[in-house]
Amino acid sequence: ATDADEAPLLADEPLRPGSCSRELELREFRDRYVFRSLDGGGAFAVARADGSLHPLSPEEAAAGSDCKVSKIYGVAGMIRLLAGSYVLVITSRKDAGSYGASTVYHANSMKFLCCNEAIKHLTSEEKRDEAYFMSLLRIAETTCGLYYSYDRDLTLNLQRASKLAAGRVHKPLWKQADPRFVWNRNLLEELIETKLDEFITPLIQGSFQTEQFTLKDRLVRITLFSRRCNRRLGTRMWRRGANLEGATANFVETEQLVEYEGLTSSFIQVRGSIPLLWEQIVDLSYKPRPSIIEHEEMTKVVERHFHDLSQRYGDTMVIDLTDKQGDEGNLSNAFAAEMQNFPDIRYVHFDFHHICGGGNFDNLQVLYDEIEEAIQKQGYFLMNSKGEILLDQSGVVRSNCIDCLDRTNVTQSFLARKSLDSQLQRMGALSSAESISQSDIINDKFKKLWVEHGDELSLEYAGSYALKGDLVR
Repeated sequence: ATDADEAPLLADEPLRPGSCSRELELREFRDRYVFRSLDGGGAFAVARADGSLHPLSPEEAAAGSDCKVSKIYGVAGMIRLLAGSYVLVITSRKDAGSYGASTVYHANSMKFLCCNEAIKHLTSEEKRDEAYFMSLLRIAETTCGLYYSYDRDLTLNLQRASKLAAGRVHKPLWKQADPRFVWNRNLLEELIETKLDEFITPLIQGSFQTEQFTLKDRLVRITLFSRRCNRRLGTRMWRRGANLEGATANFVETEQLVEYEGLTSSFIQVRGSIPLLWEQIVDLSYKPRPSIIEHEEMTKVVERHFHDLSQRYGDTMVIDLTDKQGDEGNLSNAFAAEMQNFPDIRYVHFDFHHICGGGNFDNLQVLYDEIEEAIQKQGYFLMNSKGEILLDQSGVVRSNCIDCLDRTNVTQSFLARKSLDSQLQRMGALSSAESISQSDIINDKFKKLWVEHGDELSLEYAGSYALKGDLVR
């Protein structure tokens, strides 16, 4: 923080159409917060008494000097509680890499600004409720795995984005975004209603890692980007299966991007909890038993889930990695029985623990041999430096275990490695007989990408690192 009369904060370059402000000046007065864009010129104020929003002219934003001044890196939204509003701001960020020509940032820290002076008028019971709600906001401040860009919609994978109208990029980022993957979608309503477009920063929860290496003296860059769906958020045990609309817990779209000599390719996989109505009630046991919820809509729920996938990704192939015996087996058998109602969707069961037990992950080749033809038919997306589409990915593999973490991570990384070889061969970086596995350096970088990716997704859903991470390393 600085005094208001110190040198002003300056941004590097002017704001482009459709972008949001990269740096903001936050001026904290006794009665209001003033947010001023350092690259777009816009400004607005939030009353500390009740959280009301007021757009400001540049002159109004600069008025007054009795305030604390600091720099922030985005406004993530507002929420109203009993006593007023709370504004969520990004207080620090880290450059995580780039997606195309746009920088991707990780939100390192966030803070809620209180606009709740009405709290003194609440009853004792209301004050207790407000204090409880505020404790939940403090937890939200520490949410991990949040990424954003100031000038690119990160919610759409490369294939989807490339097929939309060019003029779309001039719309505000929140209008471009797929609402499924905007973590803070429900926090943006008041900012949207007040038309504060340049201040609205869509956040994506997931993971973002990038590595680069050389092949044939040319640079190759691999980016692994996962987007968590917000339709059935919650943590392991507490959030399982599907809801009546067919949205599943821990649904994640993972995109592996490869860039080489002006060519860019994208390979998409998805994961998600078994799309049945089931639960796993937490008790004192180490591993609570999963139980299926009997419901007349069960088949409809499964249908809704896969209809949504087919609309977005094309042909879907299901890989169920659960155990064939015990409690998992009961759930797996119920899933397999439901899938018989959908003959157009290929369902493959692969008992990961039985076949790959003891860290024998190379046995995943057994699975790959079974699905290789279908995987190759689905393909991957490829475009050249002019934006011309050379190949489309026509379908997607949907993997699941119980948590959709460890077994799913290992399996997805195996399939991604196979696709990466194909992508690099098609781009001319590898011959048809070569593989990244033949280079220890490249192989280690690929493993590192997927281990860090698995750890981050596991922290978000389970609160701990991926259990098989060390084995994959």
